[in-house]
Amino acid sequence: MQKILSSNLLDTLTSDDKEVLLTTLGELIGQIDGAQQEFSALKSLFEGVLEMLPQAVWVLQENGEFFYFNSKAYAISKILEENLPLDDSMEVEFEGSFYLLQGSLIGDKRILTATDITHQKRQERLVTMGQISAHLAHEIRNPVGSISLLASSLLKRVDVGSKGIVYEIKKAIWRVENIIKTTLMFSKGVSAQRDDYLMSEIKDQTQEILNYISSSKPYAIEFDAPDEAFVWCDLNLLVIVLQNFLSNAIDAIEEGECEEGKIKIGFSEDGECYFFSINDNGRPIQDPKALFEPFKTTKLKGTGLGLTLSRQIIRAHDGEISLMPDLKTFVLRIAKRK
Repeated sequence: MQKILSSNLLDTLTSDDKEVLLTTLGELIGQIDGAQQEFSALKSLFEGVLEMLPQAVWVLQENGEFFYFNSKAYAISKILEENLPLDDSMEVEFEGSFYLLQGSLIGDKRILTATDITHQKRQERLVTMGQISAHLAHEIRNPVGSISLLASSLLKRVDVGSKGIVYEIKKAIWRVENIIKTTLMFSKGVSAQRDDYLMSEIKDQTQEILNYISSSKPYAIEFDAPDEAFVWCDLNLLVIVLQNFLSNAIDAIEEGECEEGKIKIGFSEDGECYFFSINDNGRPIQDPKALFEPFKTTKLKGTGLGLTLSRQIIRAHDGEISLMPDLKTFVLRIAKRK
């Protein structure tokens, strides 16, 4: 390696020249060190920014080897085994999620990104399903209403021995009407028109559902709430929620191992909220994470909209629904008048 400064050249320099040279070299070395530190700081900043991005990012060299990737890219690195976008984009399903893969060429490096669009795809699917369901509900509502009127008329004309059959028809019609009402409310959204109502009114209207539900198992219901208590709520909407949880409890008893069902609806309040609790001894919740997922249900019957609509209604009351750790008790919290 050729020397930068030969010994002969150094011999020709005066002591002053050597001192200037050393000073210059020291400054040069200091600048190089400063540039290296600045580069390291910029590199750390660059990598930190890439880690904060919601997308997975890969940088590939010309030979296809990885030059850089962030942690999100590392977690789903296998997605590139069969999918390698060039200067285009493509949607890919990978391990139950949907991603938008995009690629572009910058200099001699290829930049690849993967954006999780699962939520977006889910929302698009729900909108489509909601529109279809609302259309079907509108189409079904009129003929079901006609059947209901005919069943009521038939009930007055048949003999006593046949009345039980007509009652069962009316129960089935009520279930269909309830599904239609739930579907239309879900698609349109809800807003609460609140007033003060006695607990006795809430209790009586909630228990009306028992006239329309059949069960192969005996069950007892305890409504532990003072009749004289007032609740500031939208009575019709709150009754829909309580009836839905009561119906779910009866279904859980049907599907559970108990021989006799027990359902308890409790009530309490503090300075800010009302609390309703619903507990039963039937089958525990099977998939807590999917509780409020529209159109998804683990029950033997149902549309999967009941709990979703119930949460919409409770949130319209500035409240929330919680499932307790025992997977059998729900607590409804409703905000009081401010």
